[in-house]
Amino acid sequence: MSTLIEKIGTAAGHGQASKGKILMIAANPSVSQQTGWPIGFWAAELTHPLLTFTEAGYEVELASPNGGKLALDSFSDPRDASGYSAHDIISLGYLNTPSFNEMIENTKKLSDVNANDYVAIFLVGGQSPMYTFKGNEEVMNMFAKFYESGKPTAAVCHSTTILTDTKLSNGKLLVEGKTWTGFANSEEDFADQAVGMKIQPYRIEDNARKLANTTFKVMPPFTPYAIKDGNLVTGQQQNSGKEAAELVVEMLKK
Repeated sequence: MSTLIEKIGTAAGHGQASKGKILMIAANPSVSQQTGWPIGFWAAELTHPLLTFTEAGYEVELASPNGGKLALDSFSDPRDASGYSAHDIISLGYLNTPSFNEMIENTKKLSDVNANDYVAIFLVGGQSPMYTFKGNEEVMNMFAKFYESGKPTAAVCHSTTILTDTKLSNGKLLVEGKTWTGFANSEEDFADQAVGMKIQPYRIEDNARKLANTTFKVMPPFTPYAIKDGNLVTGQQQNSGKEAAELVVEMLKK
């Protein structure tokens, strides 16, 4: 029984045989240069896709650029005094599961990952990716490798910041000719007004709309929304992780 309990949260659910492994990548802890806050990954953008993947019969392995212990953005923690994510009972359940806490305490270092071991990739957002994913060649190269192999290649919320820079082996931007989404200016406005200061050092939507031959599309603030274009999947914000994960699962069924 103890062995079974240890596996809950990352293994294929309901006693199913594994259909394969999905690589999820979350950001390492950092400190915001705008606010001075400690920052990390957004809980729901890991937990909601994780539940979708495991219930569909896939194992999940979690990696980060530097490996090791991760930290939640405080507002994404349903136990936080702010109450901002108190509704998120999925994250609350995982945070009370020993195997999940072990997973985020001991992530695999991205340089130790073999892309051939996985059937899909999924990047988790949060505030830290705006610093630690932006311009990170290792993250961008891994993402492009999955994309060029034809595997489902997904990113949600602020992790989509890599898509304004990620290039393919032919030197073209991955999003050239693609329709995609990410955290919207309207959502940045909401967040800035809520805390009374500018939170992010730049905005994904601003950078995306400067690119030629790509279409950045958003829905009204915090609407669950994900786009599939070829084997690229993107989700707008923290409410879109499940939708993006479901698109990945649909692609894997084919």
